[in-house]
Amino acid sequence: MFNSLGASRPRRRIPPWLLWGLFAALAGAGAVLLVQERYLPPRLSPAESAALRRDFEQADAERKRLQAELAQTTQRLQRSEADKAALGEQLSASQATAAGLRDDLEAIVQALPPDPRGGSVEVRAGQFSARPGALDYNVVLMRDGSPRKALSGVVQLTVSGESARGAPTTLALEPIALSMLGHEVVRGSAPLPEGFKPRQTTVQVLDKAAGKSLGMRVLLVR
Repeated sequence: MFNSLGASRPRRRIPPWLLWGLFAALAGAGAVLLVQERYLPPRLSPAESAALRRDFEQADAERKRLQAELAQTTQRLQRSEADKAALGEQLSASQATAAGLRDDLEAIVQALPPDPRGGSVEVRAGQFSARPGALDYNVVLMRDGSPRKALSGVVQLTVSGESARGAPTTLALEPIALSMLGHEVVRGSAPLPEGFKPRQTTVQVLDKAAGKSLGMRVLLVR
């Protein structure tokens, strides 16, 4: 419709504040895009995000498995340390018991009657028992004083008895190596001929095989 005065209506102008607002919004969006493109890590695609999640889950599962293994290893270590402590206590107790037994043995040896023949090495006591084809022996030897250096030598056992035919027979057994300080208990067994009947055993302590005599005693075979 035309104005009766023949003039057109003026068009409305956009307010300046609205233009500034639109400009600021566009500038902010551009700045965000610029920061994302230049300074932030690139965006992941859905497939990459899924792969990253799977990797994280696998790493987390591996971490939990390692934690469980560490806990088990720690428990085993604790048990081992407890067992070690218990073994240490048992060892200490065994050592104390052994020391007590040594003291008891020393007292028993000291209480044995002296060797009638004397000598630098006394044969304080001995036990010989025969069984088919063998002779078992236990001999207690003792030196005078409190020696600090070990004595080396041999123990020679000579067995007298009867052969299988009843004839008197004497057998010299293999020498027994000896190394003693204050006292020594010599024990073991030696083979005998079949049918041999031992009656007595001569115990000789020598400085070496067929050497100088350091002590001697004759004991019966039971």
